[in-house]
Amino acid sequence: MRLLKLIPDNTNIGFVRIRHIAFAVTLLLTIAAVALVGIRGLNMGVDFVGGVSIEEKFTNAPQVDEVRSTVNGLGFGEATLQQLGGKNTVTIRLPVPNSSDPAAVDQMVERVKSALAAKFPGASFSNYSTVSGKVSDELIRNGVLAVLLAIIGIAIFSWLRYEWQFGVSTAVAILHDVLMTLGFFALTWMVFDLNIVAAVLTIIGYSINDKMVIDDRIRENMRKYRKMGMAELIDLSVNETLPRTVMTSLTILLALGSLLIFGGHVLRSFTAAMMLGVIVGTYSSIYVSSSLLITLGLKPGPREEKPSPAANAERVGPREG
Repeated sequence: MRLLKLIPDNTNIGFVRIRHIAFAVTLLLTIAAVALVGIRGLNMGVDFVGGVSIEEKFTNAPQVDEVRSTVNGLGFGEATLQQLGGKNTVTIRLPVPNSSDPAAVDQMVERVKSALAAKFPGASFSNYSTVSGKVSDELIRNGVLAVLLAIIGIAIFSWLRYEWQFGVSTAVAILHDVLMTLGFFALTWMVFDLNIVAAVLTIIGYSINDKMVIDDRIRENMRKYRKMGMAELIDLSVNETLPRTVMTSLTILLALGSLLIFGGHVLRSFTAAMMLGVIVGTYSSIYVSSSLLITLGLKPGPREEKPSPAANAERVGPREG
């Protein structure tokens, strides 16, 4: 079992010592991510920009990559495919340049039907539906609202459970993780749809779980080592939880790596977002969230509680007449 240990016992890595460098790198990456999103934008999927969903039935389960290449070759944009039921039915989602024009939509659907019928003999068209701009705008608002409420809720929970410094540092670290993910999609130009929103929420859940483990150990050591310096105490806490953090992240990355290789095109964007989120979330837990507690002025020792009036009266004692 000793050979399987990636992190040896009694590690003593000085994470806090380089916190200023980590803060500078984090700030530069965050600014770069925001700039990429602002300048380049995101490659929004049909869920967010509107489009058409076509349902096609095949005599036998087709190769999804062949269907995708056939549809993408028509020049309407990148298609998103999903197999339904016994995998003989495939849903094809395409963006439409002018989804409000019924004639343009009908023409596009006819071209897709003809191309699939020629490539796959026996394929038959079932139906199609369009996603309007109004619905897509509502999905964008709901997606952004879900992410913001998740961050705010986690910050409030950390504030109430620990100290206010924990709530602020956790919110900053999670916001950093979300911005890094958005910057990655702006850089790679992968399709950003509702599946990626689900991935972002999953990343937030993983990140907060990792941070809570470290925060619990920091609070425990604050009560145990009241005379220890805060920098030394945080290094001790992070090193104590480091084996758990590394093993958890590595296990998740192995599973996601399998999905990335064997999951196909449909899961590629989701898996890439999850892998990036695990790496960035682990980094922010160690270098951003924990080290930021020193900058925010957190001190060792439990929070002092004000004595109640009854306790004051008991300590002073009754007055002599």
